[in-house]
Amino acid sequence: MPLPTISRRDALRSFAGAAALATLTRPTLGAEEKISSPSTSTLTPIRHSVCKWCYSKIPLDDFAKAAKEIGLESVELLDPKDWPTVQKYGLTCALANGTMSIPSGFNRLENHAKYVPSMIERINACADAGIPSVIVFSGNRNDKILGKISDEQGIENCAIGLKQIVGVAEKRGVNIIMELLNSKVNHKDYMCDHTAWGVELVKRVGSERFKLLYDIYHMQIMEGDVIRTIQENHRYIGHYHTAGNPGRAEFEPGDQQELYYPPIMRAIAATGFKGFVAQEFIPKRDPLTSLRAAVKLCTV
Repeated sequence: MPLPTISRRDALRSFAGAAALATLTRPTLGAEEKISSPSTSTLTPIRHSVCKWCYSKIPLDDFAKAAKEIGLESVELLDPKDWPTVQKYGLTCALANGTMSIPSGFNRLENHAKYVPSMIERINACADAGIPSVIVFSGNRNDKILGKISDEQGIENCAIGLKQIVGVAEKRGVNIIMELLNSKVNHKDYMCDHTAWGVELVKRVGSERFKLLYDIYHMQIMEGDVIRTIQENHRYIGHYHTAGNPGRAEFEPGDQQELYYPPIMRAIAATGFKGFVAQEFIPKRDPLTSLRAAVKLCTV
């Protein structure tokens, strides 16, 4: 039996009918996006800060004045001598420098005799000046003199050291923040280089005054999956840093960057985060123009 012939007009009609039926039986892509995206009315506004070391050529007094005009609340990673300068412009230092270096931290028991008293002194100085948080580091896995330690031993040692200072932080109302850094590109051998390691340390310390600095640039290099990681671990995070990857560059739309910050900021805001997000990229044009654009892009 010969097959019936179908005209081009009939075929188009049939196709149009099938397409119409499909639109009734499944949501459009736009509808799916609206379902999965948090409403802007449910987002906690981002509190903006900036790391001064990225703008080292601009005097702090001039930079603080410009930061205030741009709409930032903070200039951070400053020593105590610099806090009055930013406070003069109605800013805070959202995250103060601690007393240790990145390679040398709490993961060595041998360091505790030096860093426990110095960090207690810094915590008290922060409290007296109204500075909310201070940074600490795990240290590297390997030491030229002391040798190498395991990640498990490092967590145990860090917890021992941090428990000696966290009580003071609780009494004085200051947050202790340990930074997650990449050990692949910038900080070879650094121990606190994965979110899971940092989260386990926060659990062992067991204080609301000790949390992580989730540096989006660093963790993109080590892990990726940034938004899901933030959603699943936000209760352990007390501070955020931004930068483009690759190259710790700025992240204007259209640049060759693999991180797109508006949805990341929406994910942070949707957790109800009330702390600070600090810009920590290297400007490639006029620095204040770059900073202004980044703050605008990260405002949700």
